[in-house]
Amino acid sequence: MLAVTLRALRHRNFQLFFSGQIISLTGTWMQSVAQAWLVYRLTGSSFLLGAVGFASQFPVFLVAPIGGITADRTNRQRLIIATQTASMILAAILAWLTLTHRVDKWQILILAALLGVVNAFDIPGRQSFLVDMVGKGDLMNAIALNSSMFNGARVVGPAVAGILVAKIGEGWCFAANAISYIAVIAGLLMMKVDCPPRSVTDSPLADIVEGFRWVNSARVIRALLLLIGLISLVGMPYTVLMPVFADKVLHGGARGLGILMGATGVGALLGALTLASRTGVKGLGRIVAWSCAAFGAGMILFSFSRSFWLSTFLLLPVGYSVMLQMACSNTLIQTMVPDQLRGRVMALYSMMFMGMAPFGALFGGSLAGRLGAPVTVGIGGVACLLGAAWFGRALPDLRIEAHRLIVAQGLAGGEPEQEIATTQPVEE
Repeated sequence: MLAVTLRALRHRNFQLFFSGQIISLTGTWMQSVAQAWLVYRLTGSSFLLGAVGFASQFPVFLVAPIGGITADRTNRQRLIIATQTASMILAAILAWLTLTHRVDKWQILILAALLGVVNAFDIPGRQSFLVDMVGKGDLMNAIALNSSMFNGARVVGPAVAGILVAKIGEGWCFAANAISYIAVIAGLLMMKVDCPPRSVTDSPLADIVEGFRWVNSARVIRALLLLIGLISLVGMPYTVLMPVFADKVLHGGARGLGILMGATGVGALLGALTLASRTGVKGLGRIVAWSCAAFGAGMILFSFSRSFWLSTFLLLPVGYSVMLQMACSNTLIQTMVPDQLRGRVMALYSMMFMGMAPFGALFGGSLAGRLGAPVTVGIGGVACLLGAAWFGRALPDLRIEAHRLIVAQGLAGGEPEQEIATTQPVEE
């Protein structure tokens, strides 16, 4: 069972990527929690918490299409080295400003926006790079382990950040994050990966348009992306509002913030490992619908809780369900997309996953300032339940197209095309 769950780690390149990323992502989560607490400590404003979230992710929505064609046109290994180096420099600047007591909210906003631009290139590049490291046979497992690594760091990072912020301040969390990038950059430099850029004949604009047209013509991928966008818009703002819950609603302070974020990470880690233990894509579409519904229900229950430890417990299924939904969606999209379009389609995935989140963060912060954080999170939970019902209702009609696309990419066996409409199709 363990060998099946960890099968992508048979590849040396993925071993290097995995070990470097888990160190770097721990630092990233430390910075995320410390930055949220710093903004809240400096301003005490729910709106500015949302504004910083908006600044860090809105560039992804604007720039990701360019990042997508860059991932398709350039060497992805070199692209990721460049983006990780840029992220390290930005973290070091924030650490210096904070430790020297020069930091102000406008500087945090600018650095957050610059990191968003870097992520617009980094996310499509990294997601597309997975198939270069492990091949198509182990792609689903690599995606799941990548999500597991992300959420394993999500468990450790916030907990460490909560302790460090309370003891020695936010600046040292930012410094630790800057240092952590050395591990992933070293791993990338040690890799031997054959990922040549594809031959290019069209203009960049034509390439971008081609990616949008292909996604628009693939109804199943369009539906998955729309559901991801909905969750990012109305569901994920609960993470932006977590400092408000930790301080004013649950009275846990900075240490409580780390525990709450860590609990979400534990649930998300279990969700990613659940996907890693699977060996096929059958049934993933149904899991997407049910996990979206479970996420919405969990958020509604969390919004009603006024007990710190009950809220912590409720965040376990919240983290589990949202990560399972996102990771299953990522897997399905990557198994259906042609290689020549992978970077551009993953750019659209980035736009929905991270690019819609800033609008949700800004809207959530504004709404929380008027109605309160619990009501805002509850409204988001109801919207996610409605989204799950819509996707579940459409699912039977999406299965035939999903089967056709998966077979076309050579990732699943299937009946001849003329028989697909009359035989039991493979579920997403």
